[in-house]
Amino acid sequence: MEQSMCRLFVAVILPLLVFAHQIGRADGSVSSSGGSDLDYSKLSGIIIPGFASTQLRAWSVLDCPYSPLDFNPLDLVWLDTTKLLSAVNCWLKCMLLDSYNQTDHPECKSRPDSGLSAITELDPGYITGPLSSVWKEWLKWCIEFGIEANAIVAVPYDWRLSASMLEERDLYFHKLKLIFETVLKLRGGPSLVFAHSLGNNVFRYFLEWLKLEIAPKHYIQWLDEHIHAYFAVAAPLLGATETVKATLSGFTFGLPIAEGTARLLYNSFGSSLWLMPFSKNCKANNVYWKHFFDGKGDHLHTHHCDDVEFQSNYSSWPTDIINIEVPSIRGSDAYPPMSEVSQDLTLNIECGRPIQLAFSAREVSDGTFFKAIEDFDQDSERLLHLLRKYYQGDPVLNPLTPWERPPLKNIFCIYGIDMKTEVGYYFAPSGKPYPDNWIETDVVYEHEGTLFSRSGNSVNGNPGVSSGDETVPYNSLSWCKTWLGSKVNITRAPQLEHNGSDLQVKLDVDHIHGEDIIPNMSRSPRVKYITYYEDSESIPGRRTAVWEIDKANHRNIVRSPVLMRELWLQMWHDIHPDAKSKFVTKAKRGPLRDVDCYWDYAKARCAWPEYCEYRYVFGDVHLGQSCRLKNKSADLLLHYL
Repeated sequence: MEQSMCRLFVAVILPLLVFAHQIGRADGSVSSSGGSDLDYSKLSGIIIPGFASTQLRAWSVLDCPYSPLDFNPLDLVWLDTTKLLSAVNCWLKCMLLDSYNQTDHPECKSRPDSGLSAITELDPGYITGPLSSVWKEWLKWCIEFGIEANAIVAVPYDWRLSASMLEERDLYFHKLKLIFETVLKLRGGPSLVFAHSLGNNVFRYFLEWLKLEIAPKHYIQWLDEHIHAYFAVAAPLLGATETVKATLSGFTFGLPIAEGTARLLYNSFGSSLWLMPFSKNCKANNVYWKHFFDGKGDHLHTHHCDDVEFQSNYSSWPTDIINIEVPSIRGSDAYPPMSEVSQDLTLNIECGRPIQLAFSAREVSDGTFFKAIEDFDQDSERLLHLLRKYYQGDPVLNPLTPWERPPLKNIFCIYGIDMKTEVGYYFAPSGKPYPDNWIETDVVYEHEGTLFSRSGNSVNGNPGVSSGDETVPYNSLSWCKTWLGSKVNITRAPQLEHNGSDLQVKLDVDHIHGEDIIPNMSRSPRVKYITYYEDSESIPGRRTAVWEIDKANHRNIVRSPVLMRELWLQMWHDIHPDAKSKFVTKAKRGPLRDVDCYWDYAKARCAWPEYCEYRYVFGDVHLGQSCRLKNKSADLLLHYL
């Protein structure tokens, strides 16, 4: 699921303190393009990290035999590669959860760390730090532009748990609500929410959970007062296919552990199903309880699928999610209980002709797939239990259903496209004992509007107009396009600094609700673009934008200087009193920081002479380092109003 599963996203918060005396009003407030008065010094940023993106620390004493390294309270568990390599069995005890009730191992328990340190470097160290660091570059960017320390608030969580268990065990959503209310009192203004990957699913659940805590007539008022904008980065809105692969063959997170061990670890987590792919055509009736856990486990959300779900193939995904071979069984019952199987499973594999079954996204998310292989895989029973108890029986909502646009003032959905992304798998019995009893025989990829397999065999399916971000397929990432209204402005611009000569704009493009928007624009094969879809008219007082960034990897998108620049400019535009348009202009992009200036060897001068000049400072080791901005960033930013 996510080689990013160590993926996280860092928020860019924009109080702009260094420019306070240059642009602030006398009363300290400015009028945003969204129609509300904002004080740039009052904004806060709430960061919700993704899967496996929060440090976990030991909360018990565990003596590890045959190893000099024991686990003591507050010792790093996720991620400490030294202890993982020297005492893997002890490490697993601190990581594994009970598959049925999500409790800790009797000998060791782990809990999430707190603060920014919990999400900056998962495995601090000279060698391991850079490998596990994603947020550091973003923090440097924030510090360079004068962001105050108390303006950034991280809300790490135990990413092993399902949503309802986060609340039941840790009161996570109660704490998150208090954080929003605390920063409002502390800084006096609303927050910007930055969520990456699974963090978007967590935030979605919080918005639904909040309906149980706040009177309906005050719900929208609370959201308007506490949340100014929501930045959904690389959100798996319809799930990710790699989750299915992880349940059958494990996901190692790039760690030196066996796939079978990784499978045992992953399938013990209640969150293992949170990113399962599901159909956009199937919804569930959400039953709200008077008290949060009243009746939990006694009710399953009834699934309702539109007729189009059964009239079309693949549940509106590019192809079937999983194709799996199971041993042939004699008799009329295709899946008899194990007690009725007369021969050993291995004998069936060797002597019987296997049956190949295909399952769509709907059949994965509703449990049909796990039920079908239940007699051949002992993990299926546990996964079915997790699915029924923590998803179909969730007291707030079934997370494996599509969600409409949240009722927030400003939403920016950002993701990468046109990367080779896995969208389907072929599995067969390996002949080995559990947990290595399945082997991946083939993979189906989507890439730039085409489908192909690793083996070279032909693939049946319905490829989309583009491909995903190497982890999440395009149809899942782009679901937020359905949040746009009937008239959308589309702009395509180069990612790098440009003067506007390659800018393409289409105004008032018709958009049919529930369908993708395909821009009629040219594309140079040598240029990476950002395509902006912007709508500020469909819902009064609400703005919706979708940014598609060419060749942006799911994990590395949070390190992208291009994304950081666009976030910064958008927030600068929103808080400036002279901003006239609803969104920041895309007419041109010039350097904003000294590091954006570089030496043009062809012309023997600094590139972008309008912005940059040669200015040597002691310690520069090459010409590019001596190219620096002519003016202050505040003056340069005025071009983008």
